[in-house]
Amino acid sequence: MEDNLLYNYILTLGDNAMILGHRLSELCGHGPTLETDIALTNISLDLFGEVRNYFQYAAELKGENYTEDDIAHQRNSRQFYNCILVEQPNTDFAYIIGRQFLFDVFHYLNLENLQHNTNERIAVIAKKSIKEAKYHLRFSTDWLKRLGDGTDESHSRIKTAINDLYVFTEELYTPSKIEAEAFEAGFGTDVAALKEPYLNKVHQTLKEANISIPEAAQRYAKGKSGFHTEQLDYILQEFQYMQKVYPNMQW
Repeated sequence: MEDNLLYNYILTLGDNAMILGHRLSELCGHGPTLETDIALTNISLDLFGEVRNYFQYAAELKGENYTEDDIAHQRNSRQFYNCILVEQPNTDFAYIIGRQFLFDVFHYLNLENLQHNTNERIAVIAKKSIKEAKYHLRFSTDWLKRLGDGTDESHSRIKTAINDLYVFTEELYTPSKIEAEAFEAGFGTDVAALKEPYLNKVHQTLKEANISIPEAAQRYAKGKSGFHTEQLDYILQEFQYMQKVYPNMQW
C-alpha cells in the first residue's frame, strides 16, 4: 500500500515537470531572441531530466517490466496529477514568463523541502534539480521585471497574463489527497506550509515589477487529483502520438 502511495506521489512531482517541459518545447525556434529561445529550450531539457529521474524511480516501484516511457506515454489525462497552471497554453511571451514565474517560485520552495526528504531517492533527485530550478527562477524573475517595468505594451501584456494565471496558483499549495497522505506517511512535503513563503516571494516580485497583486478569486482547480482542462488532452495527443500509432515502439 505504501509503495502504491509513493508511486502516485512521485507522479505528482514528475507530471508537473513533464507537462511544463512539453509546453516550453513547443517554443523551440519561436523565442523573441536567439538567446531567450535557447534559454527556454534548456529549461525544457532541465525539466525533462528531472522527469526522467522521477519516472525511472516510479517504474522501479511499479515493477512488471515497467519503464519510464510507459509511465509517460501509457496514461490518459485522468491519470496525470500535474497542476492546472502548467498546462496553460503559450498565449504569448508574457503568458510564458508569467506561467514560468508562478510555477518556478513553488518549484524551488518544494525542492528545498524535498532535498531533506526521508526517502533518499527523492532527496537525491531534489538536490540535483534545485540547482537548475534556482536558475529557472532567476530567469523568469528577471524577465517578469523587464516586462513589468518596460514599455506600456510590455507592462500591459504581463499584467494581463499574471491576472489570468494567478487564479490557478492556490492549487499549488493546497494539498491533494495523495500529497496529504504522503506527508502523513513521512515522505511528502507539507505543501500548505509553503503558502506563506510562496505568496511573500510572488507578491514582493510583482511589486518590484510594478505589477499590482491580482484580486481575482482563485479558480476551482483539481489537476493534482486528475481533473484537467481540455489543454492537457491536446498536449497528450501530441506527446503520445507515436506510441498510440506504433504501440510499444522502441528507438
